[in-house]
Amino acid sequence: MRAEIKVSGIVQGVGFRPFIYRLAISHALRGYVLNRGDAGVEVVVEGDEGDIKSFIGDMREKKPPLARIDDIDVHWSGEGGFETFEIRKSSENQERSAASIIPPDIGICDDCIREMTDPNNRRYDYFFTTCTNCGPRYTVIEKLPYDRNNTTMDEFPMCDACREEYTDPADRRYHAQTVACEKCGPRSYLLDTRGEKIDSGSSAIWTAGKLLMEGKIIAIKGNGGFHMSCSAFDEDAVRRLREALGRENKPFALMAGSTDMAEDIAVIGEEEKRMLESHIKPIVVLEKRRDMEDVAPGLHNIGVMLPYTGMHVMLFQRCSHPLVMTSANMPGEPIIYHDDEAVKKLGGKVDYFLVYDRKIAHRCDDSVIRFVDGRPSFIRRSRGYVPAPVNLPFDTGDVLALGAELNVVSCVLSGGKAFLSPYIGNTKKPDTIDFLRGETMHLLELTNVNPGVVAHDIHPQFSTTRMAEEFGEENGIPAVGVQHHHAHIAGLMGEHGVDDMVGIAVDGVGYGVDGAIWGGEVLHCSMSDFVRVGHLEEQPMIGGDLATRYPLRMVAALLRGRDGLEEFLYENEGAFPHGRDEISIVLKQVEAGRGIKTTSCGRVLDAVAALLGICTARTYEGEPAMKLESHAVGGKSYSIKPEIEWGAEAVLSTSALMDYIWANRDKNSRNLAFSAEEYIARGLGEIAVEYAEREHVGFVGVSGGCAYNEHIVRVVKKRVEAAGLKFLVNENIPAGDGGISFGQAIVADERMKR
Repeated sequence: MRAEIKVSGIVQGVGFRPFIYRLAISHALRGYVLNRGDAGVEVVVEGDEGDIKSFIGDMREKKPPLARIDDIDVHWSGEGGFETFEIRKSSENQERSAASIIPPDIGICDDCIREMTDPNNRRYDYFFTTCTNCGPRYTVIEKLPYDRNNTTMDEFPMCDACREEYTDPADRRYHAQTVACEKCGPRSYLLDTRGEKIDSGSSAIWTAGKLLMEGKIIAIKGNGGFHMSCSAFDEDAVRRLREALGRENKPFALMAGSTDMAEDIAVIGEEEKRMLESHIKPIVVLEKRRDMEDVAPGLHNIGVMLPYTGMHVMLFQRCSHPLVMTSANMPGEPIIYHDDEAVKKLGGKVDYFLVYDRKIAHRCDDSVIRFVDGRPSFIRRSRGYVPAPVNLPFDTGDVLALGAELNVVSCVLSGGKAFLSPYIGNTKKPDTIDFLRGETMHLLELTNVNPGVVAHDIHPQFSTTRMAEEFGEENGIPAVGVQHHHAHIAGLMGEHGVDDMVGIAVDGVGYGVDGAIWGGEVLHCSMSDFVRVGHLEEQPMIGGDLATRYPLRMVAALLRGRDGLEEFLYENEGAFPHGRDEISIVLKQVEAGRGIKTTSCGRVLDAVAALLGICTARTYEGEPAMKLESHAVGGKSYSIKPEIEWGAEAVLSTSALMDYIWANRDKNSRNLAFSAEEYIARGLGEIAVEYAEREHVGFVGVSGGCAYNEHIVRVVKKRVEAAGLKFLVNENIPAGDGGISFGQAIVADERMKR
C-alpha cells in the first residue's frame, strides 16, 4: 500500500524531515520525504496499511518540539516500487495555499549553550552556535524552500565536520540550515566608532563585555538588527544613550544574563518566568524591584529579556549585571540592520560596534509582552512569533491589510490563518513605509497569497491608506476602508470567533466616520459593520496634534471657564514651549470654541496626568497615560460616580471627572489617579453592559491602546461578569495599533463574503 502525504504548518527548519526519516524506518516503511517550495513537506511511504496509519498517527503525536502541523492530506493508492526510505532534495513545487510557513527565529537552546561553555567541545566559545532546535530562521531566509542556499548562510561553505553533522539523519544538526563553527561560519568583530576592526572572534565579544561594564556604549548586531547597549547600572552611560537616540524619557528594555539576575531588578511571577525562559525569549514587562528611574522614568514596571543568541550568552560571561538592550533606531525610523548603515548613522553616537560578517535578510524587532489580569498580552508581536500564523476558528478568503499610521504591522489573511509581518513602526517616515512595502511583499511571497482585497484605515491622509489604494489599483482589487476602532474590536472578535459583540475601544486617536477624532467608544459590532452606542464626551483638542504632545492644552479645554484655571496654567508655563504667550493663545482658542473634537480616552488620561503634575509633556507615545497608571498603583478609590447622559448614543461626561479632580487636587494624587481610571472604566463598562443586556448581546470586550492598563481592564471585567456576560480581551494579537491590520483584514474579508 502507498500513501502520498502532504503536511502543512511549520514543518521546515524544525528538524521535521529527519524526524520523518527516523519514524519511517521505525515503522519499516519505504519511500521518501522532501521540502516543498510552498513551505510544506511531501512524504510518500509504502508498506503495510496498518503500519502507515500508525506512522501518520505518530507524526502528529511525536513531532519535533518546534514543529506545528496544521493539516495532513493523505492520498492512498496501491502502487509500489521503493526499496528504501530516503530524504530527497527539496522541490520547488507549490500549491495555491497559505497553509505552511517557515518558522520564526528561535532563542538559543540549552544544548547549544552547553556546547558553547564546554572546553572539550569544538564549538566552545563560538558565538554562532545553533542547531535544528534554535537559531535565526525568518531573519536569514531570502526565498523558499528553506534550504541553506536560499539563506544568508549560503556564503559560508561548511567544513567537513559541520557537513558530517548536516548529512547525518541521527544528528540534531541534520539539515540545520544555519549549522556552522569557528572554522567555517560567520566571525564576530569589534569595531571602533569609525567602523575600523580592532578585535575579532571570541576576544571581540569578551572585550565588548568588559567595555560595557566600564561605561561604554556599544551597538550590538543581533539576529534581526542592531541594539544599542550599555550598563543598566551606569547612570552616565544611560544618559549618554538617551542623548544619542533622542529618547528623553522613553523606557529602555534590559537584558539580564539569567532569571536570577532579572529577579534582582524585577518581580517575576511563575507565568512571567515561563515566558522569559521560553524558546521565544521576548521582552516581558515586569514590576520593578529596584528603582532604576534613569532606565524607566516614572514607571512602576520595566521590560526585561534573557539572552537569545550565542553572542548574548558570551557577553554575560563578562557582564555582572543587566544591560540596556534597546533597538538601534532614531525616533520613528525602523531598526538598523546593515553594518554600513549602523556605522553611518551611529558613528559618534556609540563608542564601539560589535558585529559579525553574515548579512541579515530581514530585520525583526524584539517582541514585547505584558501580563494583564494574569494573561499574556502582546504589546509588540515580532521576533519569535513572525511569521508563524494565528489560527482562526473560521475560514477566510485571501486578504491583505496595511494597518494605520503608528506601530504598523501588515497582515495577510488566508485559509483561516492570519500572518502578521514583523513590527514596522511609524509610517510617517519614508524609510518606514519602504520597510512596510518590502516586508509585506515578502510575506505575500512566503505565504503564496494573491489577495482579492486590500484593507486600510479610513483616514485619508495616512501613508498606509495611499499605499493600499495604489496596491489595489495596480492589482485590480478593491481597497476597503475600515474605521479604526471597529478594526480594534473586529480583531478581538476574529481571535475568538464571535460575530456579535459590544466592544469598548479605549484608545488614543482614530478617524471617526463623522470626521471627528474618536478614541473612547462603545460599539455594537459584527465582523462587517458596527453601530456606535456610546462614547466619552467630546472635548476640543486645542492645537490639534499639539494637544497630544502638551497635555495641559487638554486640561485647558476640559476645564474651560473654571475659576483659577488661568492662574494654574501660568504657574506651569514651563510646560509650554512658548511660555505665557502660548498660554494666552490657548485660552483664547478655548474661549472661542476652537479645536478638533475628540472622544479619545488617551487624551483624557493625558489631561489627568498633566493636571496632577505627573507628566506635562509627552516625549514618547503613551507617556502621560503610562505614567498615570504607574502613579495609580497602590491608590484607593474615591468612588466618583460616572455621569452618563443616556440617549441614542450614551455619553460619559469627562468634564465631570475633571471637575472632581480640579476641586480635590489637594487630596492624595495616587488616589485621584486611581479614581480617574476607575471612573472611565466604570462609565464605559456601564454603557456597554446596559446596551448588551437590552439587545441580548452575550459578549463584551475591551481593546485598543489603553487596554494594556490593568486597572481599567479589571474594572470593566468585573462589571461585565457581574452581569453574567462573557468578557473578552486580546490574547494572540496586540490590543494596540499593532493589531489594527488584523482587524481590518477581518472586516474586509467579511464584507467581501457578503
